[in-house]
Amino acid sequence: MKLLVFVLNKEEQLGDVLTAFMEVGITEATIIDSVGMGRVLAYDVPLFAELRYMIKEVRPYNKTILALVEDDKVIEKLVNLVEEICGPLSRPGSGVLFTLPVERAYGFYKEKQ
Repeated sequence: MKLLVFVLNKEEQLGDVLTAFMEVGITEATIIDSVGMGRVLAYDVPLFAELRYMIKEVRPYNKTILALVEDDKVIEKLVNLVEEICGPLSRPGSGVLFTLPVERAYGFYKEKQ
């Protein structure tokens, strides 16, 4: 089992991204409002206030999506769909997606096979 983490930089794409999650069979996820470090430094830390003029486009907020996934094939399908929506993840500003191994997980519903 893996924890899939996707930081979506463009909030307006959230609906399409969640539809992609559903298409590959991920029906349970947690969505967290998040803020990037560049935004915090540019607007909330006086020492770095000049950064706001140097950074071309700092999106105010992100959405971080967390989901438990058991099948690597599902992850690959999801990456392809996410890149169709957001553009190549190798391009700055399109988002960040990664997985982490999960040894144990408690408190979520799993259908009996």
